Amino acid sequence: MEIIKTDIEGVLILKPRIFGDERGYFYESYNRKDLKELATQIPDFVQDNQSYSTYGVLRGLHFQKAPYAQAKLLRVVEGKVLDVAVDLRPGSPTFGKHVSIELSGDNHLQFFIPEGFAHGFSVLSPEVIFQYKCSAYYNKESEGGIIWNDPDLGIDWKLPERDMILSPKDRLHPTLSQYIKSL
Repeated sequence: MEIIKTDIEGVLILKPRIFGDERGYFYESYNRKDLKELATQIPDFVQDNQSYSTYGVLRGLHFQKAPYAQAKLLRVVEGKVLDVAVDLRPGSPTFGKHVSIELSGDNHLQFFIPEGFAHGFSVLSPEVIFQYKCSAYYNKESEGGIIWNDPDLGIDWKLPERDMILSPKDRLHPTLSQYIKSL
């Protein structure tokens, strides 16, 4: 597996080795021992999640506050998303900055997001099956969010706004500056 660093410390792209032939392909999507040798900040994961969505769905930007903050290892089984991580770590030199990457069932890339980030994704294909590992269990009381279209973040979700499908809750998150004031 190849580890690719991003512009934000701790956020990584993982590129697995694919073994393919006329029958199809095989790859190891997770190997704790190998991954910890390549990237020492990888936590122990305690929960696996899977979601199904259709074109235009935008989920996020979500996070959990300490002590339930989650690191995530994300991948797409089928379809394509734009996956986004926003740095919310106090004192970080990249606080408020984001990294985005297209994950797909074809490119097999994975995205590691450490604790202290808001996460979201937009669905770019007709359907998507999205899987991710979490380092902490879900805790409803600790959930938080940042509004998807915060102009200070300037995230290009790669979708026309008229095609975006958001939950009522995701339409009501505060901006980053409102979130900072609430701390």
